[in-house]
Amino acid sequence: MIAVIGNLSLDRIAGAPPRIGGGPYHAARALRLLAARGEIVARCADADRRFLLPRLARLGIPLQVLHGSHTTAFSFEYDGETRVMSVDAIGDAWTPHDARAVDRRVRWVHVAPLLRSDFPAETLAELGRGRRLLLDAQGLVRRPEVGPLHLDADFDSELLRHVSILKLAEEEAAIVGEVDVAERIVSLGSHGSIVYADGRETRVPARPLARDPTGAGDAFAAAYLVSRAAGHSPAAAARRATSVVGASLR
Repeated sequence: MIAVIGNLSLDRIAGAPPRIGGGPYHAARALRLLAARGEIVARCADADRRFLLPRLARLGIPLQVLHGSHTTAFSFEYDGETRVMSVDAIGDAWTPHDARAVDRRVRWVHVAPLLRSDFPAETLAELGRGRRLLLDAQGLVRRPEVGPLHLDADFDSELLRHVSILKLAEEEAAIVGEVDVAERIVSLGSHGSIVYADGRETRVPARPLARDPTGAGDAFAAAYLVSRAAGHSPAAAARRATSVVGASLR
């Protein structure tokens, strides 16, 4: 069993009406496709629950939703595989107390930040007690500022002390540089991914996606963690996760 923890978001794509986004939602879609055991711990503003929660709950994954004052919101559009984003609102930060909402029996957790402010080091420390954490590198490089999204490497290196697996987009990997995390996955978009683990580098190919790729990273992370928790090697887990992403977005 795994857990996914993070903020939900309101996503406005190419001027369309807002739709549900955020790691918990996209990861839950992958868990449903896999018929995997897992739980979702999510947060949004109380005022947005009526819109967001039915869309998440209908996926059928056990769900906890914590009280929130603000919901993260983004506006973005795609030019091919290039995504141009703006931050419209910043969601609440998670505290060590919030982290205790994750079932203590869970040993694998996908931490799905949307911005750098979502999960401070002390919260990751609490989440990581007796567990293996997969962290999305969005939580390292995305500055929590309203306006055009900016990426930089000005993150607290203490965050990585509590991370077992780091998932990075290619752009994020270039910003973060070399880090002391033994297991890393670098996503190359339609070109697949590269897995760094056990002193080896393995390239995992993928088929191009014909649809909007929003959420592909979180679907990949959830499927990867399910496979790792089941005892699969990092390379085998990445191959399985790549297949799940393709099926999920189709």
